[in-house]
Amino acid sequence: MTATTDGSTGAASPSRLTAASEHDTDSPEAAGVPDIAAHAVRRATDFLLSRQHDEGWWKGDLETNVTMDAEDLLLRQFLGIRDEDVTRAAALFIRGEQREDGTWATFHGGPGELSTTIEAYVALRLAGDAPDAEHMAKASAWIREQGGIAASRVFTRIWLALFGWWKWEDLPELPPELIWFPTWMPLNIYDFGCWARQTIVPLTVVSAKRPVRPAPFPLDELHTDPSDPNPPRPLAPAHTWDGAFQRLDKGLHALRRAVPRRLRRAAMNAAARWIIERQENDGCWGGIQPPAVYSVIALHLLGYDLKHPVMRAGLESLDRFAVWREDGARMIEACQSPVWDTCLATIALADAGVPADHPQLVKAADWMLGEQVVRPGDWSVRRPHLPPGGWAFEFHNDNYPDIDDTAEVVLALRRVRHHDPERLDNAIGRGVRWNLGMQSRNGAWGAFDVDNTSPFPNRLPFCDFGEVIDPPSADVTAHVVEMLAVEGLAQDPRTRRGVEWLLAEQEPDGSWFGRWGVNYIYGTGSVVPALTAAGIPTSHPAIRRAVAWLEKVQNEDGGWGEDLRSYRYAKEWSGRGASTASQTAWALMALLAAGERDSAAVERGVAWLADTQREDGSWDEPYFTGTGFPWDFSINYHLYRQVFPLTALGRYVHGEPFAAKPAEVTAGSGQALAEAKGS
Repeated sequence: MTATTDGSTGAASPSRLTAASEHDTDSPEAAGVPDIAAHAVRRATDFLLSRQHDEGWWKGDLETNVTMDAEDLLLRQFLGIRDEDVTRAAALFIRGEQREDGTWATFHGGPGELSTTIEAYVALRLAGDAPDAEHMAKASAWIREQGGIAASRVFTRIWLALFGWWKWEDLPELPPELIWFPTWMPLNIYDFGCWARQTIVPLTVVSAKRPVRPAPFPLDELHTDPSDPNPPRPLAPAHTWDGAFQRLDKGLHALRRAVPRRLRRAAMNAAARWIIERQENDGCWGGIQPPAVYSVIALHLLGYDLKHPVMRAGLESLDRFAVWREDGARMIEACQSPVWDTCLATIALADAGVPADHPQLVKAADWMLGEQVVRPGDWSVRRPHLPPGGWAFEFHNDNYPDIDDTAEVVLALRRVRHHDPERLDNAIGRGVRWNLGMQSRNGAWGAFDVDNTSPFPNRLPFCDFGEVIDPPSADVTAHVVEMLAVEGLAQDPRTRRGVEWLLAEQEPDGSWFGRWGVNYIYGTGSVVPALTAAGIPTSHPAIRRAVAWLEKVQNEDGGWGEDLRSYRYAKEWSGRGASTASQTAWALMALLAAGERDSAAVERGVAWLADTQREDGSWDEPYFTGTGFPWDFSINYHLYRQVFPLTALGRYVHGEPFAAKPAEVTAGSGQALAEAKGS
């Protein structure tokens, strides 16, 4: 068996495509661009096939930033379970991510970030690093220059409050009575995006309890004035939304003392039931690390000891987020992405020419079919009569299937010739029906919920980090539209509403904003293939504007890249950055869909991918091209650098997917799809 980068095992080489090495004796350097591309496709195909797990899935590491590692250590310190081996390995990773100026960034090549640097510093203090060590002194001096702990975000100060390094009284109030707000009431928990909802509910318990564990050391060196560590924050004018919510928070602080104890206890118990009901079979919550961490803390504060089955399963699930590296360092993933990685890998391999009945594609399809979510989750609060049928992002997350994943899984399954076509068709039909039912009022799609667009959650003083709502986005909408077109629903009124929304969302320069990938290149790379699949002609002005923009932002080396700063400084950074394999692939996917196969831009992009491919068929990509929260929380999906270049090169070599066989695309998809078409 062959080992993957994350320690799993892949299929042995005999199961790879036998044709993959047919022309490997050719010299790519002396060949034309089509031959170079074909050579790169063969090598990339072999590489990706070798990385499949025995069970049928693919999963690359999901790299974020060191706050995951720091908070993991702080959790273990809070619970009294921190051990030296884990601490040493975590500290090794955190030290390795420190920049020359003493700071820590949230993405490769990015600027130092205050809260991230504070949390990393505290974690290294837990690991025994002395405050006067050179790397620590650099960090603390920079932290003071930026305003110290007082200037950090709320989440950082909550972690510090757990150990008395910050006053609970100086944090926004989160009353647990929120759990009782009806869905029609502003600021009910379902007004928040699912990731925020899962975090806020346990934090209401933590906020109500205000626990403090003895601090193992002081942090005076992180305050601008240690004699006044908790300076008051200025109030915004009362007539502004920010000012109004700040005053509301002051009122909640005063109300805290008046809430009857029995009422508060009942609210916390209701929150605990809500948390436990949403624990997944693997012990995690939502398949993501932050809600799991806060859920464990909240339940522990309510009397659940560490040997309780809920707590034991929760802690075991957190251990599974750890990636142990060859140098002994330990990195914590914020999440794991097997469904997403597997459907993208299946699409890439199929578009690269792997036969539809290849055993490894069939195995991947079998695994994806087994991951379909067939029970209601939180999404059904807004859609109580919609039958389930989506797919989640993670191994276990039945409460929160993902609209984007569902669309891409359907596109992947449709590329496989399965031994049980009725089972496959019925699963696809359920997924299509669920996605159609999750369309928002404006005709577009968000990631997890319907019409999750309340303007109030982002105004709360508590919500000073990242997105807390889940409005529709161009990239998710595009993937759903593309999937519906492939399923023969291009002319369905619901698909046309999605198309109209996408056309209206195009930026003046011809690009589209990418919510879940960086950024305008990702948005454009998602939307153009969707529009053309849905019947928009390549001569349409929107398509031509997109092509012109992509040609304009192509780098001198022939690739494309975009820095995450485009989320904050759009004009200066839109489509600008060092060339990366994944972003070059997204640009090529758009240009190929727009009919630009023979253009100079495409040839230069294809040549760049071929030139930067490593000997083993893979690509290197230290840059972060994925997004959790635009700008605030960035992701390096380690499989993006493999699946997207192979998809783009495969489409360059073999043509656009499904273009030659439309009859197969629009074939019947079972009873569920028939119902979706008629609903």
